[in-house]
Parts: sequence; structure tokens; C-alpha cells
Amino acid sequence: MEAMHIWISIPFSLVYLSALLGNFSILFIIKTDSQLHEPMYFFLCMLSVADLILSTTAMPKLLSIFWFHDREIYFEACLVQVFLIHSLCSMASGFILAMAFDRYVAICNPLRHSTILTHRVIQTLGLVIVLRGALLCSPQPIMLRWLPYCRTNIIPHTYCEFMALIKLAYANTRIFRIYSLTAAFLTGGLDFLLIICSYVVILYTVFHLPSKAARLKTLGTCGSHVCVILVAYTPAFFSFLTHRFGRNVAPHIHIFVANIYLLVPPMVNPMIYGIRTKRIRERFLQVLTSHKS
Repeated sequence: MEAMHIWISIPFSLVYLSALLGNFSILFIIKTDSQLHEPMYFFLCMLSVADLILSTTAMPKLLSIFWFHDREIYFEACLVQVFLIHSLCSMASGFILAMAFDRYVAICNPLRHSTILTHRVIQTLGLVIVLRGALLCSPQPIMLRWLPYCRTNIIPHTYCEFMALIKLAYANTRIFRIYSLTAAFLTGGLDFLLIICSYVVILYTVFHLPSKAARLKTLGTCGSHVCVILVAYTPAFFSFLTHRFGRNVAPHIHIFVANIYLLVPPMVNPMIYGIRTKRIRERFLQVLTSHKS
């Protein structure tokens, strides 16, 4: 589809610009509004920073392929991209889990919310999530650096991905694949299981509230977070499973889903919170109207 690369680049450019605009808007609104200085929004800021770096790690090179047919990348730059993409995906998953924990405490133990999620606890959780992503993914570039590549140097992707490089290696990579599976389970897999557990308890608590209005209001506060979970994990799990077990899945499906799970969540997350969270929506409209006047 090389003849259509310019046309294909248009939606990708719009996705990237939307991700930049949306995440910077979220960061600006939460920073300037003291009423939004709460645990949920602090974790949302962390997620926005991770999304900004993640999309910027992949998108410029992707657009250079479309615009300038620049299909080459230095091996060292490729290894850096592998580390950043996988560690940032892990961090984003951790921040979504932290937001689920905040909803759990706010709904199931509201009287102790402010004493459990103090500023110190929020900072510690953020640091632990960042360190987990960095430490679990730091062996990846080291492993890839010393593998022999004798078959081909063509990656069938728009960015460097751990499993895509493993498939190029002319060596026994069983241990590397086991490591990849373990790291994936300890990040996205474990996070997803904990999120499911937290929402089972949340739903149990919500449906035991005395009034229907209280149940609907409480479910409404979780709606945006549930949407973010679905957007983040659905394509991620599909890409992960097809890479390892989907031998009959067409290559263009691999590539399409890999781009979706990397580029769409950073664009969609700010939209979901901007539309579904009343306080962010009102603050955004205030900023717009003040600039117009």
C-alpha cells in the first residue's frame, strides 16, 4: 500500500495531534484547578504523561515511514524504542490499576479515603509503578542486543517490538519467550486480574446501597474508568495473544492491532475523562470561554 502512504498518514497524524492536545489539556486543567487535586486525578495525570511519551516514542518514526519512505532505524535506536514502548505500556497499566484502587477505596471505604490515599501514598504508588515497568523491561534490550540476526533485518511492523525482533533471531529463543510471557503476566495480566477483583467488590457494594439514585450515581463515577479499561486492555490482549499463539492470523491484522493498542488509548483516554467527568468538562469549558472573551 506504499502508493497510499500519504493518505494513510492523515488519520495517524490526527490521532497523534488529538493525543497531544487531549493529554496536555488534562494536565493543564488538573494543575490549574485546586478542586481536582485528588488521588483519582493525580493518577490520571500520571497516565497522561505515560501516554504522551508512549505515543511520541512511536509516532514520529511511523510518520517518517509514510511521508519520507524512511524504513530504516539504527539498531540502538530500535532497542531504546523497545524498552520505552514496553515499559510505558506497563506503567500505563499500573496507573489504571491505581485508579481502580482509588475507586475501590472511595466507594467501599469512603470515610477513610483521605487517610488511606495520602499524598505520600500516591507518590509512593506512582514511583513503584514506574520502577516496576523500568526494571521488568530493562532486560529486553540487553537480551536483544546479543542475539544473532542472520536471516533478515526486516521487521514487519511500524515500530520495534520485542516479539517482532525475537522472531528475526537465528537462535533458540525459548527462554526469551518465557521471560516475555512472565513479564507480561506480572504487568498487564496481574493488573487486569486485580482490576476485575476490585470491580467485583465495588459492584457488590453498589448494589447493596439503599437507594436507586445512590446506586446510579456511584456507577456513573466508575463509568469513565471502565471505558478506559476496555480501550486499554482489549487490543493489548488481542495483540499479545495473536503474537504468541495466533499462527493463522494474517500479518496485516497483527500490524493493525499493534498500532491500535499503542496509539488509540492515548487519544481516547482524555476524551473519555473530558466527556464523562463533569468537573473536568466544566473546567475545560471555562478555559475555552475565558480565552474567547
